[in-house]
Amino acid sequence: MSALPRVQLALNVSDVDAAVDFYQRLFGAEPHKRRPGYANFALDTPPLKLVLIENAEAAGTLNHLGVEVAATTEVAEAQTRVTEAGLASHTEDAVLCCHAVQDKVWVTDPDGAGWEVYTVLDDNPDANLLVDESACCSS
Repeated sequence: MSALPRVQLALNVSDVDAAVDFYQRLFGAEPHKRRPGYANFALDTPPLKLVLIENAEAAGTLNHLGVEVAATTEVAEAQTRVTEAGLASHTEDAVLCCHAVQDKVWVTDPDGAGWEVYTVLDDNPDANLLVDESACCSS
């Protein structure tokens, strides 16, 4: 995995298997994580976390953007920075999202694009945990 921080780009795709095949060939890399309707690539070159979320109704559109950081302290620093800058935000602590446990802070740009600054606390939580992934990864 690459050194952090790195930019995250989360895309809605109509067929996650076809998208994974495309991005494997584009970047010459295997996915970091695969789940039904979900995949992510943790790339060193370019330093990118590419997240693919199967959502046929919104295929071809941006799901959200983010910056992955190494520690919860960096999430807290981002929260302080955006608050001091007068931006509306909200935090989520130890939330199960995108098949990982994360701490994060969300802001929304003037055109409605959600940005998260987040750190992964547990990249492989118990697969039997029940979670509504459709509510996940949206500001």
